Amino acid sequence: MTMKVEFWSDIVCPWCYIGKRRFEKALSQFEHGTEVEVIWRSFELDPSSPRQGGDLVAALSKKMGRSTDEVKQMMAQITNLAAQDGLEYRFDLAKPGNTLDAHRLIHFASDQGLVEELNEYLYRAYFTEGVPVSDIEALIQVAVKAGLDENATREMLASDKYTDDVRSDEGRAHSLNVSGVPFVLVNDKYAISGAQSTEVFLDALRQAWNEAHPITVIGGTGNSCDDGNCLI
Repeated sequence: MTMKVEFWSDIVCPWCYIGKRRFEKALSQFEHGTEVEVIWRSFELDPSSPRQGGDLVAALSKKMGRSTDEVKQMMAQITNLAAQDGLEYRFDLAKPGNTLDAHRLIHFASDQGLVEELNEYLYRAYFTEGVPVSDIEALIQVAVKAGLDENATREMLASDKYTDDVRSDEGRAHSLNVSGVPFVLVNDKYAISGAQSTEVFLDALRQAWNEAHPITVIGGTGNSCDDGNCLI
């Protein structure tokens, strides 16, 4: 019996990459990690954004109502936090843009059994290598690195396939009142909002597992030693 974990994220979300890494660390420490099914769900932070988003600092400054210096300071802080989890953030190289096609590609990779590989390559491409993950040709190159077939990927991206899957994920997030990512739902019961610590993710996994696999004592109690009640 597997345990289901749904992970909503966006490829251009800096906290999502950090949350992903921390969750992966928790999963590697979880005693039943091989029995956990992780489903990567789509969440576009800005579905209306253009394919090419322009200068990241200027865009964030306008969106957040902060000065460019304040935005740069925030970027420096999150870059340092990411480094603590072994991630290299290069906001100076980042090329923002619409992420719908990237999310469609994630669903395609899931059907091909390569979603874990693709997810990691996409995050690294955007945050470390300065790859425009809104660009079709760039997405194809990332997909090939992850092990996906180039022709099949190109054909899929030229269509509107998996758009409904992306919208379905976002609709489910809306029904759960999710307003930001990362957002993790364990066994339809335990919700974790934000890039929490590895320990928080691990505690949620263990608690959900224990509730789904209760221990039944057979034969009642007695004929045993316990604290203060044993002849020794």
